[in-house]
Amino acid sequence: MKKIAILTNGGDAPGLNAVIRAIVKTAENNGIECYGYIEGYRGLLDNNYVKLDSSGNASGILNKGGTIIGTSNNTNVFNLKTVNENGEVEYKDFSDKCVQNIKDAGFECLFTLGGDGTQKSSRDFSRKGVNCIGIPKTIDNDVAATDITFGYNTAVSVATEALDRLHTTAEAHHRIMVLEVMGRYAGWITLESAIAGGADCALIPEIPYDINKVIDKINRRKAKGKQFSVIVVSEGAREKDGEMSIKRTFDEGKGLDNVRLGGAGEKLAGRLEEMTGIASRATVLGYVQRGGTPSAYDRVLSTKYGVKAVELAMKGIFNVLVSYKHGEMTYVPLDDVVGKDSVVGAASSKNRTIEMDDPLIHVARQIGICLGD
Repeated sequence: MKKIAILTNGGDAPGLNAVIRAIVKTAENNGIECYGYIEGYRGLLDNNYVKLDSSGNASGILNKGGTIIGTSNNTNVFNLKTVNENGEVEYKDFSDKCVQNIKDAGFECLFTLGGDGTQKSSRDFSRKGVNCIGIPKTIDNDVAATDITFGYNTAVSVATEALDRLHTTAEAHHRIMVLEVMGRYAGWITLESAIAGGADCALIPEIPYDINKVIDKINRRKAKGKQFSVIVVSEGAREKDGEMSIKRTFDEGKGLDNVRLGGAGEKLAGRLEEMTGIASRATVLGYVQRGGTPSAYDRVLSTKYGVKAVELAMKGIFNVLVSYKHGEMTYVPLDDVVGKDSVVGAASSKNRTIEMDDPLIHVARQIGICLGD
């Protein structure tokens, strides 16, 4: 193996640069040249790439947030939205052009750093003869077949710090403070930050909540002399028989999440103030969770992922996702990550959500955190 390429796709996450650094260093130590496609699958389509060098552009990036080679979260090259000469919108498959770009450049393996959508395209490229190795990236921690994704620990740490700060103002003003965090269809950030930050309620997508259960928890605290409450709510949480709070919808084609969530925190705070008479305020943490410096844990985890990915490539093990299971780095087929459907360009059919027998659920209940059920 002489030449490999990396792309980072989807939303940015702390640790992307640490993975890039680990891949580049490991490759160089084994006589392999490393390149990076600019702005994810968009760069692959445009054939836009740069050589990565641990003594140059890939130096000093271990603690840097974002990604030095950019990313794209609206480019599904298998079903890309285009406008024809008549001004009409069409969806076209440009994947063969991407495959030819990889072959022409002489890249023997493509490392895809991203979440379930990124890995779905990676699996589809593998079916077209491209040697792909996926590395799971998302702060939501919802990529199937791995215990933890890089970026998640940093996001939880940021959310926990926010809860620490909200506690003081909640207590000072006798308010209900609601913190809305990311997570979409999985409540990992919500639940773990609630435990770490001493929240009173954690409302997650996996458990549609009963607003009266939340109010009961607030009233029980008042009866014990606690004149404030702190609640963490996932952006994808919803009331029983209710819908997720959708801010905007898009039409970017199959294989992309065309829904932008927003408003779950404000909605909950408004309902609680109306029903309890207690002043309630919502804070939306938003992109703060996935920007900035990665935690020490994520730096180490990202480095492990990068090293393992190159080692797999050198052994000729392709079309897999590097996976962290039971404390060890291993790998699983990409089909196990995104589902085995044969519809090229469609969305991934798998997400790792919280099961009701998960230890975090048990711990939260045991220490009195209300889950809204």
